[in-house]
Amino acid sequence: MRRAGLGEGVPPGKYGNYGYANSGYSACEENERLTESLRSKVTAIKSLSIEIGHEVKHQNKLLAEMDSQFDSITGFLGKTMGKLKILSRGSQTSCCAT
Repeated sequence: MRRAGLGEGVPPGKYGNYGYANSGYSACEENERLTESLRSKVTAIKSLSIEIGHEVKHQNKLLAEMDSQFDSITGFLGKTMGKLKILSRGSQTSCCAT
């Protein structure tokens, strides 16, 4: 697809280099510079997303361990509460019997 008026029959120095005539860059050089800049940004985002993925896996592992520990503590507390109820019933009957 061609864009009308971009470098076609335009005198050099005005828009002949796709608007980069005064900057010292040709359109191709500018595209290569921008492409390299974009490539470095994409690489940085990719490495950051990989690090985030590793951190998420680590956090999920910690959460799973905490969940397991809470389950075991819940069972332990449930048994303890059951024993306390039995003890409290026993002490009520022995207290009133005297």
